[in-house]
Amino acid sequence: MPTFQRPPLELAEIVRRHGPRIDEHLSGAQRRILRDIATCRTAALGGHVESCDHCHHQRIAYNSCRNRHCPRCQGSAAARWMADRAKELLPVEYFHVVFTLPDTFNALALANKRIVYSVLFDAVAHTLLEVAANPKHLGARIGFMGILHTWGQNLSLHPHVHCIVPGGGLSGGGVSADGKWVNCRPGFFLPVRVLSKVFRGKFIELLKRARGRGLLVGADDDRRFDQLLNAAVRHDWVVYAKPPFGGPEQVLKYLARYTHRIAISNRRLVSVDNQTVTFNYKDYAHGNRHRSMTLDGAEFLRRFLMHAVPGGFMRIRHFGLLANRVRARNLTLCRHLMSAPPPADCPVIDTAQTCPVCQRGRMISGPNLDPVQLRHLLTRLDSS
Repeated sequence: MPTFQRPPLELAEIVRRHGPRIDEHLSGAQRRILRDIATCRTAALGGHVESCDHCHHQRIAYNSCRNRHCPRCQGSAAARWMADRAKELLPVEYFHVVFTLPDTFNALALANKRIVYSVLFDAVAHTLLEVAANPKHLGARIGFMGILHTWGQNLSLHPHVHCIVPGGGLSGGGVSADGKWVNCRPGFFLPVRVLSKVFRGKFIELLKRARGRGLLVGADDDRRFDQLLNAAVRHDWVVYAKPPFGGPEQVLKYLARYTHRIAISNRRLVSVDNQTVTFNYKDYAHGNRHRSMTLDGAEFLRRFLMHAVPGGFMRIRHFGLLANRVRARNLTLCRHLMSAPPPADCPVIDTAQTCPVCQRGRMISGPNLDPVQLRHLLTRLDSS
């Protein structure tokens, strides 16, 4: 008989228990997110029978909702995306730089997610490209990937952009074959204090432009807006450069963890009852200690939905040499200038498609069944 297994506790169970408590306060987009999560990989979306091509084991597989805020759907999406990124790695050190938006902007960001997060991306891009092009630092045109995360470990609002940057660039800021590849100093990318100051100036400048164009909701009061900016510039903005990755394999492992992550994964969930939700988190303020937090179920979902991004908003973006339209051409040029061969194939295996019984075969999907057809199949299996 086909089998189906689920983790002990999933976000979907929390949504089904506590979603009705906050439904009247939600927008249509938020309701769709919770509905998709609650019905993902259940009979409500239909399904199909999967068969192992080696041992012929069969199981019922329910269809995915494919909502990018759903923790069940991110594993296979990340695997497909990672296979493409593996072909784009250069044989250089890779650096991880994190740009964090001060919490003074949290209320403005919540009311203007699309604009503020776009300004954040643009400020990060302008900062890295400008500082790297400065002859005092690298003196080269670089390329990099930015990944937006908006959450802290306790589901608080904490917008920040993770940047994965090859350790070098093309001399003179150009992209012609007569240029040269310029490597960073071993173990060092760019000075974080310089990045911090430039980032602060770029973000504030771009935010003022957005306000001047009338794009910001709730920013009409000149005095309050000036107070917001003055409070923000009184302290340093956090830019953190982590040690470089050891090689392409480490870059891929990192990307697999970060690119398709959502605010909370199923593995961090501890328990749920009719009133509360308990989950694990890492307390960075106290030595990265592992702790548990219990929230009212409605408050848990409210925090989770804070991190839903607007429809069509791109959380992963490429800049400079790695911008989408020019990435393939520039990677070929960079490898030519480094006399480096094309990267070896580095497939990323989607373990969800490996047979759970023999561990050798692949699970092959049969024809799709709508909810009615699937219900009839399950009834026949139960009676056999």
